[in-house]
Amino acid sequence: MTTEALHEKKPVAVDAAASTALTAQEEQDIDSLYILPLHMIPIETPGLKRARLIKNVRLGTVVELFHDPETGSGQVEISELGTVFNWTGDTQHPDEVILSTLSRLHSYDVYTLRMQLRKLGINVDDTKSLTLSPAKKAQLTVYMKSFTMPLIRQIYGDTKADVADVGELISMFASPDRGDALKNLKMMAEKLNIELTEVPKFLEDYGDVFLSLAYYKDCLDELIPQVMAYSEATEELKDNMQMRNDRRLMNSINSINEQLSDITTSITGRFESFERNSESMWDNITAESFAKVKKLISSHHATVGGVLCGLSVKMNSWAEKFANGGGLVRRGDFVMSDMMQGMDRISKIEASAPKITD
Repeated sequence: MTTEALHEKKPVAVDAAASTALTAQEEQDIDSLYILPLHMIPIETPGLKRARLIKNVRLGTVVELFHDPETGSGQVEISELGTVFNWTGDTQHPDEVILSTLSRLHSYDVYTLRMQLRKLGINVDDTKSLTLSPAKKAQLTVYMKSFTMPLIRQIYGDTKADVADVGELISMFASPDRGDALKNLKMMAEKLNIELTEVPKFLEDYGDVFLSLAYYKDCLDELIPQVMAYSEATEELKDNMQMRNDRRLMNSINSINEQLSDITTSITGRFESFERNSESMWDNITAESFAKVKKLISSHHATVGGVLCGLSVKMNSWAEKFANGGGLVRRGDFVMSDMMQGMDRISKIEASAPKITD
C-alpha cells in the first residue's frame, strides 16, 4: 500500500438547503473526473463501500481505502484486494472482476459513467450519484447562458431572463407563466414535430446535453492556465546548465510539452466545433437537428472526459507537489517518472475521438 495525497479544488459554496443530502466531500467526488465512490457500485464487500477508485499521477487506477489531509491517501492495487479483505476461493472474487473492469475506464465523470456503466451492464440504484452537485451546476450557469439564450429567444422573444442556475432555466421553460411563452412553446412543438406535452422532456434533454458541454468546458478552462504554468516551470529546468546536460530529462520535457500542445489544441478545436454545430442547429430547429447535435456531443463524452481526466490528474499533481517551489533535481525526477508515464495514453485517447463534420 502506498500513501499519496491527491486533491482537487473545493466546490463553490452554495445555499445549504440546496445540498442538504450531500457532504462537501460527496459533492467533490461527484464532480470529479478521476474519483469514483464505490458506494454507488453494486459490490459485495462492506469495507469497499466506503472506498473510492482513483486515478493516480501515472494514470493507474487504485483503490483508495482512506483519505485524510494529515495522513494522506491509503491506496492499494486492485490485484492486492484479496489479501486485504481475505477473499478466498479458486475463482476471481466478483468485486475484483467489477473493479478491474471499472479500472479500464478513462474517466469517472458522471457523463462518462452514465454511458459506460450502462454498456458494462452495471446497474446503479442511486441515479443522483450520476448527476453533478448543486454547487457545480450553479457554477456552470455562466457557461450555460450561451447555450440557453437561443432557447430563451425562441420561447420568450427578446426578453432578457434573469436566472440563478441551470435548473431555474429549465423549469422556467417547462412551466411558462406568460401567454406569449405558451404560444411560442406550441410553435416550438410544431417545429420539433412533437406533442406539447413532450416539450418539457425536450427541454430537459437540451439542458442536460449542454450542461455536460458546460462541465467539460469549465474543466478545460481550468486546465489551460495549469498547462501553461507547467510548461513555464519546465523552461526553468531547461535554462539550468546542470539540467540542460541531462539529455534524457530534456527529451522528456520536450516530449511532454509537445504532447500537451497537440492535445490542448485538438480538444479546444473540438469544443469550437461543438459550439458551431449548436449555433447552426437554431437556424432550423427540429427534433432531428437537436438529435444530431445531442448524438454528436454525447459521442465525445468518453474521449473528452478521458483527456480532461488525464490532464487534470497530471496538472493537479504537479501543482500540489511543487506549489511552494522544490529543488530542480526533484522536479526533474518527477518529470521523467510521474509526468512522463501515461502521457502517450492521453494522446491516444484524443487521437481516437470521433471525427466532427461542421
